[in-house]
Amino acid sequence: KFKTLKNEGNDFVKKGKYEEAVNKYSECMKLNTEECTIYTNRALCYLKLYKYEEAKQDCDHVLQIEDSNIKAFYRRALAYKGLQVRKKNMAGI
Repeated sequence: KFKTLKNEGNDFVKKGKYEEAVNKYSECMKLNTEECTIYTNRALCYLKLYKYEEAKQDCDHVLQIEDSNIKAFYRRALAYKGLQVRKKNMAGI
């Protein structure tokens, strides 16, 4: 079941359907909270959806389990960058 959900999530990502992918990855997490790739995959979707805080939280979670996960570091950096840009834009209004 887990693998099926993960594959469905991956297929949605390939099609650019990030909301649907987030839902599949979230279902995976109910079955297994230790699988880091689910979190980094969901973080990617959140980045695509401009949900930087959620992406950062997923990456933080991965780095607590696996402190050398390159994808988590990279995607967390992108999330921080997105949050910084958003803050700047808000200040400019």
